[in-house]
Amino acid sequence: MDVEKHKIYYSIGFPILFLVLLISIHSFQVYFSVDLGFLGLKPLDLQGLLGIIFMPLLHGSWSHLINNSIAWFLLSAGLIYFYSSIWKQVMIWLWLGSTAMLWLFARGDSIHIGASGLIYGLAFFHLSMSFFQRELRIMAFAMLIVFLHGSMIWGFFPEFFPRENISWQGHLTGSIMGIVLAWNYRDFAPKPTKYFEHEEAENSDFEPDYWKMENQNQDEPLK
Repeated sequence: MDVEKHKIYYSIGFPILFLVLLISIHSFQVYFSVDLGFLGLKPLDLQGLLGIIFMPLLHGSWSHLINNSIAWFLLSAGLIYFYSSIWKQVMIWLWLGSTAMLWLFARGDSIHIGASGLIYGLAFFHLSMSFFQRELRIMAFAMLIVFLHGSMIWGFFPEFFPRENISWQGHLTGSIMGIVLAWNYRDFAPKPTKYFEHEEAENSDFEPDYWKMENQNQDEPLK
C-alpha cells in the first residue's frame, strides 16, 4: 500500500508544480498589466520561434487557464502514473514536437498561446495507447477521458466557436504528435494481465488433510 501511495504522490507532483507555474505567470500579467503575448507562437516568423518553448505557459484569460488546468492535471498525472519510465521523454517530445509542427504548418498572422495543444496531445496519447495495448487499466482510463473530455473533439472545428479565438491548428498538431508518440512508445505500455484457470483432475489421488483426519478418527476405537 505504501508503494501505491508513493506512486500516486509522485504522479501528481509535477502536474501541481506546473499549474503553480501557469498561475504565477498569468497572475504576474494581470497584476502588473503586462502582456507576454510576444512570447507566443507566430507561424513562420523568426520571433515566433520563442513560442515553441513559451506557448504552453501563456493564457489569455482566467477562464482559459482554469479550463486547461482541469484537463492538464488528469492527463499529465495519468501519463506519469502509467508510464513512469518514459513520461519525461513523452512530455518533452510532445511539447516541442507539437509546437514546432504548429510553427511550420499553421497559417495566418495570429499568435498562438495556451496549453491546449499539449492537452490534446496527452489525450490522444492515452487513447492511442488503449488501442495499441489492450490493458484493462489503460482502457478504463481512456474511457474516463472520453467521458469527461469527449467534447474536445469539437476543438477541431472552429466554426462551432464563432465568438472564441480557438487555435484548432494547435489542437490538431498536438493530437497528431500524441498519436505518433503512442505508436513509438507502444511497447512501454503496461501489458495486459493474463489469467489462467486451474481445474482439478477428475481422478486425482489428492486428499485434503481434513479427510485424512476424519478417517483417522473413524478408525480409532471407542473408549
